[in-house]
Amino acid sequence: MSSKNKTTAAKEEAKPALVPKLRFPEFQSAGDWTTVELGAVATIRTEKVGNNICVPMSITSGVGLVSQEEKFGRVIAGDSYKNYVLLKPYDFAYNKSATKEYPEGFLTLYSGAELAAVPNSIFTCFRVNGESPDVRFLNYQFSDNLHGRWLRKFIQVGARAHGSLSINDNDLMALPVPVPAGTTSVAEQKKIAECLSSVDELIAAHARKVDALKTHKKGLMRQLFPREGETQPRLRFPEFQNAGKWDFKPFEEFVTKSFYGTSSSTSPTGKYPVLRMGNMLDGGLDFTNLVYIDLDPDSFESFRLEDGDILLNRTNSPALVGKISLFRLKSECMTASYIVTYRLNKKRIDPSFCNSMLNTPLYQARIRSFAKPSVSQVNINPTTFKKDLIVSVPSLPEQERIASCLSSLDALITTETQKLEALKTHKKGLMQQLFPSPEEVEA
Repeated sequence: MSSKNKTTAAKEEAKPALVPKLRFPEFQSAGDWTTVELGAVATIRTEKVGNNICVPMSITSGVGLVSQEEKFGRVIAGDSYKNYVLLKPYDFAYNKSATKEYPEGFLTLYSGAELAAVPNSIFTCFRVNGESPDVRFLNYQFSDNLHGRWLRKFIQVGARAHGSLSINDNDLMALPVPVPAGTTSVAEQKKIAECLSSVDELIAAHARKVDALKTHKKGLMRQLFPREGETQPRLRFPEFQNAGKWDFKPFEEFVTKSFYGTSSSTSPTGKYPVLRMGNMLDGGLDFTNLVYIDLDPDSFESFRLEDGDILLNRTNSPALVGKISLFRLKSECMTASYIVTYRLNKKRIDPSFCNSMLNTPLYQARIRSFAKPSVSQVNINPTTFKKDLIVSVPSLPEQERIASCLSSLDALITTETQKLEALKTHKKGLMQQLFPSPEEVEA
């Protein structure tokens, strides 16, 4: 054997076996997996829509293909529609636009029943030629960014054409796809796809449960707070049904102190965490992606948040300005200058009740009506907010009863959301076990 052949043989011997960590019992003796080039098992589709009647599609990264009507509220295809690429059921569509989750572009299976169409300028479409790879099996690998890990080596930083990544179709079709080898290959692929599909069904069912709880809460809030022009809510707890009308007062009558956050520079590390408008979410606070600041203790005291403080996002886009969140921690924290803090008189108003009230559609509309155009955003004057915002409140015991009811529902939503996230994590871990590792595929 020549030295060249010996070297090649040695490299092949050193190459790790392509085997997933988890296999179903009937396939444990089926041998190693192999890889096939995408171009050897699939063909690029270039057929145009022409005179066909199709559903113009767009893509939502991480979700899949959705109709333009659903995504944008209208069809945006225009005169270019006839030049769109025709998609048939079980075709794949690769969108060459970079996203945060898929920086090398998103690739997904079209599973609809009707003819569809996608813009030819930013999509490459292809169809699997035979029964292998199984399209669902292949789609799960694309959802795990199999294509992205391969294509990133071909993408030049900042290289774009007409707003899309400069990806050569030949590079895409050279993608090595891991598949089981041997006569049971298709059966194992289908088994893996069925397993993951059953997990997807569980995730979808639980997501519907979470959405139903959120919808129930919204409906309940519309009943528990008076509507425009009304002095009592439509729904009251039995012990308060004869309690009479709610009082109308300026918000400032319930505020003991208000102050801006810091305008000083922040950094990724430091002594005190600083909440920004991106941390305000659905009436609560997301404590990820925090920034920090170093201040002397006396300076910090003028910005310190207390448990029960109401936070107002005073500057933002017209759609997001006026967000309200409740600070519910007994820890050292402060806000950035675009957030105003209102400290409440807890003998007159319950903080949780106040937060729920100010997050109803009625009050959010009132709050946004105070916004005035600024340079590139809109701004709410904090003094105008507390003086001109008229709030309707019942007695403190009724406030606490409403707050307790909604807090219990929030706790249930949080629990079910955590279960949903656990299912998603389980699926991610399962996929890591059912497919060979990326390192093995690239070796």
